[in-house]
Amino acid sequence: MEDLVAKAEILIEALPYIRNFYRKTFVIKYGGSAQSRDDLKELVAGDIVLFNYVGINTVIVHGGGPQITTMMQRFGKQPVFVDGHRVTDAETMQIVEMVLGGAINKEIVSLINRHGGRAVGLTGRDASFIKARKKTGGQERPPSDRRERADQLPGVATNNIDLGLVGEVQDVDVSILTTLIAGGFIPVVAPIGSGADKEALNINADLVASAIASALEAEKLILLTDVPGILDKDGAIISTLRAGDFQRLASEGTIKGGMLPKVQACLQGLHNKVTKTHIIDGRNPHCLLLEIFTQKGVGTEIVL
Repeated sequence: MEDLVAKAEILIEALPYIRNFYRKTFVIKYGGSAQSRDDLKELVAGDIVLFNYVGINTVIVHGGGPQITTMMQRFGKQPVFVDGHRVTDAETMQIVEMVLGGAINKEIVSLINRHGGRAVGLTGRDASFIKARKKTGGQERPPSDRRERADQLPGVATNNIDLGLVGEVQDVDVSILTTLIAGGFIPVVAPIGSGADKEALNINADLVASAIASALEAEKLILLTDVPGILDKDGAIISTLRAGDFQRLASEGTIKGGMLPKVQACLQGLHNKVTKTHIIDGRNPHCLLLEIFTQKGVGTEIVL
């Protein structure tokens, strides 16, 4: 009986959050171990479906960088990165579309549907709902980087590198998303945009998630990562980060490396009518439920 009462108390604890977020929209950037480990895939899919059944609208944006690299190597292509962006020629873009818009997207859709959801897979090229422009320029990777040096690319100037079919979001037409949400569907979006000539452009998934959350004026933007959250100098999780503290923590080196663009994506959302943003550890079982339906949460929330 005590176990049953404990379960009931957990449900009661979640009730205020369920009530507050009913009919609100969450945009979830799905990546890292949560996207690659079979046990975590199942748990995340279950969490997303639970959100849907308690009246929370969800939009999923996924990455797939490691899978793209693996597929490129199978085709005999060596990945090249500049400022964290994958240099994307036409052949690489075909691989990106095959991996992101095909294999990964359909796997996530299948997982959610298997848990009782109604997921629909999209890329930004569908109805050209993510309009993008080509991103150019950048600095080469340091010589210590194990990847191919940018200055080894034939015909490429080191300080003015053509990234190829790499894009940045210009505009998001959310009508296709709102139509799907109104029908009870869960959109699953691969971060591929539609360029000026309707060509496919490869876009950073964190920035796509931020742009979609902004366009939807989402209640929450949630980024799943492979770290506990933003850590202070002593390695403790910063449970709440205010936007005004970002520059100081970045200049001190507390926020650095791969965390910088994630925090910047969150800040971009906050300045564009996203209510609250979260960076959480996708390696924790049921991380989404713990972050949203408990008082303490399990990661870092970023607020204005």
